Amino acid sequence: MPDLSSFPISRRWPAQHPDRIQLYSLATPNGVKVSIMLEETGLPYEAHRVDISQGESHLPEFLALNPNGKIPALIDPQGPDGRPLGLFESGAILLYLADKTGLFMPTDPALRWETIQWVFFQMASIGPMFGQIGFFYKFAGREYEDKRPLQRYVNESKRLLGVLDARLDGRDWIMGDEYTVADIATLGWVNCLITFYGAREQVDFDSFGHVVAWLERGLARPAVQRGLAVPKAG
Repeated sequence: MPDLSSFPISRRWPAQHPDRIQLYSLATPNGVKVSIMLEETGLPYEAHRVDISQGESHLPEFLALNPNGKIPALIDPQGPDGRPLGLFESGAILLYLADKTGLFMPTDPALRWETIQWVFFQMASIGPMFGQIGFFYKFAGREYEDKRPLQRYVNESKRLLGVLDARLDGRDWIMGDEYTVADIATLGWVNCLITFYGAREQVDFDSFGHVVAWLERGLARPAVQRGLAVPKAG
């Protein structure tokens, strides 16, 4: 049985099944990337709910695994050398799980790197921009008298949706016929933008027909639906 005692986080969130991947997360756009990937791959895992609204991601036990204090984080009790491996940053976790399983990543080297670039596109552009819309349109920033920041992020999000829409023209998935980690990285953010953030009209979402159809295809996947609900609400 793997020994996770060297990870302080295992004392705050004890493992009931230490032989399984341990996921420390919340059902946010970044969190669900990893839970969707775990559901899609079928890897056994145990999810622990980290309540960021209560500052749990800044507890010393969590910071020992992720010094940046953000979810998700993960421990794989069977890392590459057979020893437990701790990871943070959702994009890195997705790439690790793709390598571990050989799933949702093209084997052709050129296509592999093309897929990784679209994961980075989500990490560097879609996530930060859509997240700012969440702040300025739904959360505390909505009270700001100056609406220029909101408009700046709305305009940039429309531009990014246009980039994604052009990419999806003639393609079912970001990489064509093959559903990959690029889709898994992006689905939760696009879904959150128009549901939880409520910004569908704000960004003229329905004008991006290829993105709309892609999102519908993604949400029709049972593993995506399961992953969007992990961890369960407390």
